[in-house]
Amino acid sequence: METQGLVSMSDGAQLRWMALGDTTRQPPVVMLHGGPGLPDYLCDVAPMVADLAPVYRYDQRGTGQSPWEGRHSLAQHVDDLAELLDVWEVSRAVLVGHSYGTDLAIRFCLAHSDRISGMLLMCGPFVGNWRTGDRAERDRRMSAAQQERLRALEELPRRTEEEEVELLTLAWFTDHADPERGWRWAAQGARQRRPVNWAMNRELGKEGRADPLDEHLAELSVRLPARAELLGGVADPRPLSALESLAFRLDLPLTRIEGAGHEPWLEQPDAVRTHLRRFVQGAVGT
Repeated sequence: METQGLVSMSDGAQLRWMALGDTTRQPPVVMLHGGPGLPDYLCDVAPMVADLAPVYRYDQRGTGQSPWEGRHSLAQHVDDLAELLDVWEVSRAVLVGHSYGTDLAIRFCLAHSDRISGMLLMCGPFVGNWRTGDRAERDRRMSAAQQERLRALEELPRRTEEEEVELLTLAWFTDHADPERGWRWAAQGARQRRPVNWAMNRELGKEGRADPLDEHLAELSVRLPARAELLGGVADPRPLSALESLAFRLDLPLTRIEGAGHEPWLEQPDAVRTHLRRFVQGAVGT
């Protein structure tokens, strides 16, 4: 059974949340979507473990059905998660973050480690100079015409709906191992994961670059929950070596999903389900 609600935060913002499974069971799983600036898109991942523990998701402020106008900060988004746990009457949760959601999970851990029972970081966070390798691999996966068209769309001061969809499709299809299926998934996501909050993306991206997680790893290593793991797609254009470096520095296990990119549950759902269920079972004690 799925339930959902709209909660008013202490500063007046309203956040939409969804829960799948028996919400009387503790601890729950809380899934943190990526972006930043996208609405929640983890509806296909939540059912993989909802029989093991209730799964909460939410649209981060300023995205999807969580409308909000104002400046974004990483601290505000950490506070939002803490306040949501209070609203849900959850003292401790298992966090499952994807992409930017892994950055949010780690920053939450740095501030509220006592509220985390376990943490699975999927396809992130990436440390070091990973962006150079990411850009090079994306260029390799695109034709010259596609690269030129993407740059032209990015430079437009305003885009029509179809131009926005085209831009997002070009930007996202290289996330996948299979370019043909990747194009279909990207085109679908370009219409569903909307609208993109580009201001939020810029503001949180700028703050994250100014205060990189690399500088907090020593503190993080002593705050991590006993159960913490990384999972990444081998064919993600973001270099797997960046995840391997993080796993080494934090002494965390890293699961590598062959034949999958940045959204491994799309290309290898059985492998992701197996690893996700194993992790959640251990984290919630089932």
